[in-house]
Amino acid sequence: MAFKSVLRDLFFYRRNVPCMEACPVHTDSGKYVQLIADGDFEEAYKVARAPNPFASVCGRVCAAPCEDACRRGKIDKPITIRALKRFVTEKYGPETGNLVTIEEMISGSADNATQRGWTTAQLAHAKDERLAKFKVAVIGAGFAGLACAHDLALLGMQVTVFEASEHAGGMGRYGVPEYRLPRKILENEVGVLYKLGVEIQYNTPLTREFNLQALKAQGFDAIFVGVGAQRGRDLTIEGSQLDGVVKAVDYLLNVNRGYSMDLGERVLVIGGGAVALDAARTALRARALDEEAIEAIEATAAAGGLKTGLDVARSARRAGSVEVHVASLESMAELPAALTVQGHEELEEARKEGIELHTSLGPTRFIGDGHVQEVELAAVIRVFDDDGRFNPQMDRTQLTRIPCDSVVLAIGQAVDVAFISPEDNIELTPQGTIKVDSLTMQTSTPGIFAGGDAAFGPRILIEAISNGKTAAQSIYKYLTKQNQPVRYSLTVSHIQNREYSMPDDYEKCERTPPPTISLDRRTGVNEVEEVFSEEDAVRQAQRCLVCHSDTIYDAEKCILCGRCTDVCPEYCLLLVPISEVDMPEEQLDKATKHMRFEKEDELSVMLKDDEKCIRCGLCAMRCPTGAMTMESIQLNEELAA
Repeated sequence: MAFKSVLRDLFFYRRNVPCMEACPVHTDSGKYVQLIADGDFEEAYKVARAPNPFASVCGRVCAAPCEDACRRGKIDKPITIRALKRFVTEKYGPETGNLVTIEEMISGSADNATQRGWTTAQLAHAKDERLAKFKVAVIGAGFAGLACAHDLALLGMQVTVFEASEHAGGMGRYGVPEYRLPRKILENEVGVLYKLGVEIQYNTPLTREFNLQALKAQGFDAIFVGVGAQRGRDLTIEGSQLDGVVKAVDYLLNVNRGYSMDLGERVLVIGGGAVALDAARTALRARALDEEAIEAIEATAAAGGLKTGLDVARSARRAGSVEVHVASLESMAELPAALTVQGHEELEEARKEGIELHTSLGPTRFIGDGHVQEVELAAVIRVFDDDGRFNPQMDRTQLTRIPCDSVVLAIGQAVDVAFISPEDNIELTPQGTIKVDSLTMQTSTPGIFAGGDAAFGPRILIEAISNGKTAAQSIYKYLTKQNQPVRYSLTVSHIQNREYSMPDDYEKCERTPPPTISLDRRTGVNEVEEVFSEEDAVRQAQRCLVCHSDTIYDAEKCILCGRCTDVCPEYCLLLVPISEVDMPEEQLDKATKHMRFEKEDELSVMLKDDEKCIRCGLCAMRCPTGAMTMESIQLNEELAA
């Protein structure tokens, strides 16, 4: 049996911190989690905030790809990274009312400065008067547009954001329910952009007349298009024209703008993604009065013996009683809303609230007399074909009917790019989005960039932020004509055995989600998820496997005693003859070119399964010659001279 292996290269140590590698803006999640474990909460916030201008928002509603990649999840369950981010933003973020810019925050701290997503050489140009002459227009105040505006304003460019609605935040404000993302948090995050000098012109949509050409005529040197996907997709089946059939996006937009939309007492949401769950949980709350207000009425009535007050309270409770169902094409194992760690936990919260889930069912027709009264659904045999393409197949002999007063369609969203004119020479994709270079966000027209929903369709929040930041760097390079290659290097710091330790019982500590408010308080806009206590945050952070530290093996010092492999509790070390190793030939040649041996079976290889390693350090402590050591490793990048 051959052991498949690869040689560690320069970028292995970046990949070996999977939470950072999975984050679209490369937030060093592991580092701020480790700082929380050490009790250094302020520094942890700086690390979390440095590359991400919306850390406070992400601490509440990010899909958290970092958690899905977390190595601890390969052993039991991943670290609660998102909740720990919220823990430090609650202490030092804009929600405290202290709108500190990242420049003020990292003053004098070069390590954090380089984490803004800019190289050292580019940072040297920050607030350079020569950059102040550049004017950049950003279309759309969603997260892609705001992230782009934030990073360009850091450099001192003149940035104007054109937003069609009356508030910033895009689908983060109008699509995400307030019980998940309080509006004050978002407003304070945007307040930091104002402090940086960003101008936002509200109620200013682009049209056929006020278009990209008009912006160029106004003297803008570059344009970033970050409009959101605010059009819901139709479902063209029998009865789709009936009253009571609405699109989830329209429903959420109306509710989040403060408009009442009565869906009745029986609501069926069709879809299996995050938007479907948001719509379902919003519908559950929409007709209920705030629980505290009801309790106040009851208390007043009881104290004064007022029968009318009690009647009002009881009526209010009954009015809030609504039955919500969600039907999805996908099975539970395929359900898009539950494919991530965070999504699965939010699905469980929805089910606790009383939402009933029906999987592997697809709608075939809506039934009603002018107004929808029930939906007929067929059993879904499979959702994807043999090539993995979305191609649902139904068995129409297996039918189910669900009575309802309304149907909410959460089956996808589209972008409206009607403002693009032939003169713009901007190429579109077959899906109707703006075609861009995925590495630079450059469109087919020089000086015009796009990202987020506008370029890729509906994206998770952190991907939109990443697109905006990437576009900002590309705009910087486009306007300054600077495009030096990046040079990478490693900083390796030896950790003395006597100084290396992990928290007591860290390997036994279980993942605990953040606390939530009780079910009877989940009405209106009451935020469901609460913040960790300091004690709980530190304990959860101590579960981190400290991927920045790693074992380094020096074959020249090894005496093949095998003590390291014997002491390893996870059996992740293995000493084997080189003849049993299946490694790419060029890597094998590189690994052995400085070694002298006459026969192949004289050479042994130390193999390590990094997914199993819990960073206990026992191998280094047990090694009698110092061949196995614990090292702290960091990948550095800077512009080549």
